[in-house]
Amino acid sequence: MKRSGIACLMLLAILLTSCTRPGKPCPAMDKIQVADTEKFAADPSLPFRFPLETYEKDDIESHAWFCECALVDRKIINTKLTRRMYHAAEDYHRPAGTPVYAIADGVVSFSGKAGGYGWLVIVDHPHYNIYSLYGHLSPSRWKIDPVPVKKGQLLAYLGDPWENGGSKKNPLETHLHLGIRAGQRADYPKKGQWRYMAGWIKLCPSSIGWLQPSLLINNQAVPSGGFKSPSPGLFDIWGTETVISLIYIACGFIMLVLAFRKRIPWLSFAPGIFVAVVWAVLYWRDIARTYYLLAAAVAMLLAGIMTFKKIKEKR
Repeated sequence: MKRSGIACLMLLAILLTSCTRPGKPCPAMDKIQVADTEKFAADPSLPFRFPLETYEKDDIESHAWFCECALVDRKIINTKLTRRMYHAAEDYHRPAGTPVYAIADGVVSFSGKAGGYGWLVIVDHPHYNIYSLYGHLSPSRWKIDPVPVKKGQLLAYLGDPWENGGSKKNPLETHLHLGIRAGQRADYPKKGQWRYMAGWIKLCPSSIGWLQPSLLINNQAVPSGGFKSPSPGLFDIWGTETVISLIYIACGFIMLVLAFRKRIPWLSFAPGIFVAVVWAVLYWRDIARTYYLLAAAVAMLLAGIMTFKKIKEKR
């Protein structure tokens, strides 16, 4: 029992003191000005258009650019974390109420609230095998339903600082967050670094399917058969979460068995508490975002209560 307990404590200590393994560095991306926005919008033979009426050069200095690396502060449960992250989109500063248009023909696959995005709209473009993501929109002005759309069709309006992912207490400067990715929204998970609604991520965006919006729109070129999306295995997407979860669940299970065999009542509650602490640390440190560990912690606490009762009955 002492050895297994020491091993579990060592695992927890390693977790508390370790840092997330950084992803491969991103190649530098040139900042591209979309100069022919009116031409792209007016020509029906071209596949793409800029999602706003005009492109303004000062946007380059105003907001984050594609694959830009920054130390990003994240506040999770009143805990401030700073991580090196990459931006998976391009941001364009405009006033609240500015209309946002579809960059190409497609189908709205998501239109709803999405945390720090405020109102979020995602359009699948199956003909080109990409999807486009429009964040920080207004939920109070007008909201599009999941319907087919044409290039240049109105999707939404930019939101005010208190409704675009910000709040009255912590307003967010009004801007459009534009992401474009190879594949369709349903090809990617909702959670993790591969999630379909990524803004700032640890992995290099260009290595997991994200495309540079300004470059795509300027080039107006679509590969034969559409853009090739990455083909990750299940372990590529959920590998870290799966391995870490299995290790700590196994550790908690061993503690539970020992509590029953050694008839130590207080030890019955240790596995659930241990796994819950591990989940909290993983979540706060952004090492793994899975909820499997939290579910396992609850299950172990319930099992611990039953084990505690059985130990008491046998004494």
